Amino acid sequence: MNIAGDFSEINERGLVLVGCGRMGGAMLTGWLANGIDPKAVTVIDPNAQPQWADKGVRLNAAPPESPAVLVLAVKPQMMGSVLDQLAVGPDTLVLSVAAGVTLDAYGRAFPTAPVVRAMPNTPAAIGRGITALIGNDLAGPAQMDMAHALMAVVGEVVRLQDESQMDAVTALSGSGPAYVFHMIEALTAAGIAQGLPADLSLQLARATVAGAGALAMADDTAPAALREAVTSPGGTTAAGLVVLMDTETGLPPLIARTVTAAAERSRELGK
Repeated sequence: MNIAGDFSEINERGLVLVGCGRMGGAMLTGWLANGIDPKAVTVIDPNAQPQWADKGVRLNAAPPESPAVLVLAVKPQMMGSVLDQLAVGPDTLVLSVAAGVTLDAYGRAFPTAPVVRAMPNTPAAIGRGITALIGNDLAGPAQMDMAHALMAVVGEVVRLQDESQMDAVTALSGSGPAYVFHMIEALTAAGIAQGLPADLSLQLARATVAGAGALAMADDTAPAALREAVTSPGGTTAAGLVVLMDTETGLPPLIARTVTAAAERSRELGK
């Protein structure tokens, strides 16, 4: 997909970004690096960094009447008050990255607008995120392609078949980085318990998780096969995996409970 070419309409009609925190800022950085004219962007956020104005972005100025895209990047608990202050018509794509807020909720606020929900994750800050998309009935191929292009600047993009899948996506990839960071914490603590200095244990844990993830991405081999390639019969890895793969107390049931809890919370937020 030619990302820069897909942004020509935005450069003509404008893009409004409501909320420019960590995720909004990551997206804006990618957009400016991939062909969106800073002068075409209006950021609405009283706490936005002044550096955006230095880059040519319109900061807390009156937005255009009919922008090509309205991007909502505020926290879910703030969305209600934000939606009460916004109004767009059928010619504006509404793209939201807020967890839990449903297409029906956006439909009530913007009854004639095409709406796309997006669930990115925090590695988007370094261009290594993954985002899932689902649109309402008014979001046709052109609007879905525009949303895809906007999110592709911060990583991979997948499209869902049904909005009900978004809770599982939120629990798996949306919340998943926190699980991985906690695994790094746990590996570090385990290394310290085995006699390693704290800084060395952290370095080893970080590099191991990052390297294994990079290998899994670079190699089409199934994760199970990659695991087996590291595991010699009767060796040290096998001894560790006996504990980790226990069907009652090991990682599989723990991760299942973790993702289930996060998915259930996502469903609660959407009510």
